[in-house]
Amino acid sequence: MDYNKFLDEVLTSLIHEDGSDLHLGVGRKPAIRINGQLVFLTNKENLKMEDMISVLNIILGKDKTEKFLENKEVDFSFAFKGLAHLRGNAYFQRSGICIALRLVPKAKSFEDLNLPGILKTFAMNKQGFFLVVGPVGQGKSTTLSTMINFINKESTTHIITIEDPIEHVYTQEKSIIDQREIGLDTKDFPLALKSAFREDVNVILIGEMRNNETISAAVTAAETGHLVFSTLHTNNAPQTIDRIIDSFPANQQDQIRLQLASSLLGILSQRLIPRITGGRIPAFELLINNNAVSNLIREKRTHEINTVIETSSEQGMIDMNRYLIELVAKGEISLESAYQYSFNPKALERML
Repeated sequence: MDYNKFLDEVLTSLIHEDGSDLHLGVGRKPAIRINGQLVFLTNKENLKMEDMISVLNIILGKDKTEKFLENKEVDFSFAFKGLAHLRGNAYFQRSGICIALRLVPKAKSFEDLNLPGILKTFAMNKQGFFLVVGPVGQGKSTTLSTMINFINKESTTHIITIEDPIEHVYTQEKSIIDQREIGLDTKDFPLALKSAFREDVNVILIGEMRNNETISAAVTAAETGHLVFSTLHTNNAPQTIDRIIDSFPANQQDQIRLQLASSLLGILSQRLIPRITGGRIPAFELLINNNAVSNLIREKRTHEINTVIETSSEQGMIDMNRYLIELVAKGEISLESAYQYSFNPKALERML
């Protein structure tokens, strides 16, 4: 098999079919995820172990492939002929090696992505902590890249991204953008964040907050004059706040609660929902940290935050159920999808 040609063909199919992910694995045909559904490339043969190693040699190079064979898993990024940028993970499972490649969308505008215009306000803040949350594959990184690119176009700032691996590659416009990859440019997230304090940085993007050491450094950065963006795999705003606080030992939770109450700007939770006409459209919940929310965080009453979101639309907050109802009314999504993606289907039913 000509492996360069094979890789070109499957990646070209991914791009032309407007897919989001490519799956390669021993014992099966390549598969592309299109609008959330896996589609197998029936014109390709089932892949063998030697096929997977040869593909990895092209993507990673022989040295990194040998390290992968020793460590059994690896995260990486991959540029395809200047046409696309992909992030990937290679891993072992029972029948052999698998590779999951995600196509990183090119930077787009808020309007192109149907993002709430209020996010531009958060992007223009001088300091604070803003989170985009949701399950895997819901467009969190794309939303953050749009906000970073907006800053890049609109202001003269120093932006540092800390990622594992680097996903969106930015072209510098008004801002300086330094992109650091874990394992290549820095040892880990906490060390890179510690270094950022000495790098005259204004804006910090943390690809993912994986432990309390990273969270603590991020919150401290937000308190000390930096604008910090990051992601978490949580469902909604109250759960996100609880997850952050609960990641710390009991004797540190009151301190992080106070820090979060004062430094948090907002939390955007998003889902990509199948459109009636094809493709997917985002739906959102947006929490803005006002005095009421800040008090609820300090007083350990995060369970009451949903009520604040539901009753504060005039301040710019977005309730997920109301957003879903609007999408149904516009004919964008089905009522069935609205129920499926609602955080509180019973409340949605009462609102209809």
